[in-house]
Amino acid sequence: MGAWGTGIFDNDTACDWAYTLEESDDLSVVEQTLEKVISAGFEYLEAPEAEEALAAAEVIARLQGNYGDRNAYTEIIDKWVLGRALRVSPELVRKTLLAIERVLTEPSELVELWKESEDFDAWKASISNLSSRIRA
Repeated sequence: MGAWGTGIFDNDTACDWAYTLEESDDLSVVEQTLEKVISAGFEYLEAPEAEEALAAAEVIARLQGNYGDRNAYTEIIDKWVLGRALRVSPELVRKTLLAIERVLTEPSELVELWKESEDFDAWKASISNLSSRIRA
């Protein structure tokens, strides 16, 4: 796992996903990313898809004005969010929360990987914080 911390953008996959978002002018990339995780249903969810969905969820929180950590790793999405006046629909909020729930529900490779680390509780707290900011 290419992660160096428990934050949403403390991994290679989320940071790479931000470059994909940067090329978009609307929420289509965010929606497609969330939909990919939701549509996994009860099938095994690979870690990269889960990490990308959490990054997309972070964009939704920020579009609502509920920023989490701001650092060099979030710079691309922070700039993207500030450069757009996009409104988040209640339906997109619902999908975002469904995607987060799916990431945390096994079978999920990301959950498996974090369970193997001593930072599992801190990672879960980071996800809980994200969910709270989306609901706010």
